[in-house]
Amino acid sequence: MGYVVRYGRMRLLGACYPPPGVAHARGERVVIRSDRGVELGEVLCPLTDKAARALERREPGEILRPADGADLQHERSLPSQEGQASDTCRELIARRRLQMDLVDVEVLFGRERIIFYYLAEKRVDFRELVRDLARALRTRIEMRQIGVRDEAKLLADYGDCGKPVCCNTHLSQMPPVSMKMAKLQKTTLDPSKISGRCGRLKCCLRYEYDAYREAEKELPPNGSRVETVKGRGRVVAQDVLAAKLVVEFEDGRRIILGPADVLSVEPRPRGPRRPDAEPDDPDPGDDSDPGDLA
Repeated sequence: MGYVVRYGRMRLLGACYPPPGVAHARGERVVIRSDRGVELGEVLCPLTDKAARALERREPGEILRPADGADLQHERSLPSQEGQASDTCRELIARRRLQMDLVDVEVLFGRERIIFYYLAEKRVDFRELVRDLARALRTRIEMRQIGVRDEAKLLADYGDCGKPVCCNTHLSQMPPVSMKMAKLQKTTLDPSKISGRCGRLKCCLRYEYDAYREAEKELPPNGSRVETVKGRGRVVAQDVLAAKLVVEFEDGRRIILGPADVLSVEPRPRGPRRPDAEPDDPDPGDDSDPGDLA
């Protein structure tokens, strides 16, 4: 029987298998061997078929043992090693005048490799930097270019809601988000209020979007002509959650009605898209290049 284990600075999720006959509890800290090396992880749940389909395609890992006091003490020593590695890397970046910003450093529990996360506007030739780091730190070096959303996942703490940011807690993938989602949920369109710590649209705008879309299908669309118990009019607004419509009649009256008050809906003519209409394309997020190894 396998387990879903969370591990690494980027909170990766992977399938890991213990030795035969060994069971682990939810929340238990364990020492695993992943495709990156020996790491500390946290058991989340048993590996069911449904959980396995939701995981990224990664090589299955191995649960070596439950983490003991010595393992946890070793984990507490890693930040100081990461600080030294960060100082060394920043010095070498400045010496070689590379156009990149170091964001974070991750030293694996087994120290098989050190991962450097960085931001850069374009590709950087860091082959000489990797050689310098490998000589100075005497381990395998991985440089991983990330985007601003991944930077928030590494460094951000709390969001505007007062809770820890989603990208640093339960989210393993960044969902696509668009202004259309904010408009449908009738949130403010002020970018400063619907942007997260990364400066992009908040991921939570995506959570209830599908439910809003399903509820919206039960209502006539804005602009459609409808025959109601109050007469003939045009839909000028919707309240999706309350399942209400604002209908404007030919005499200028505006009345709030429910779907049951609508007797018929005229087909809405389809014309060319307005040139000033906003695109529906989602926020593409950040294109992060895979890490390069040396």
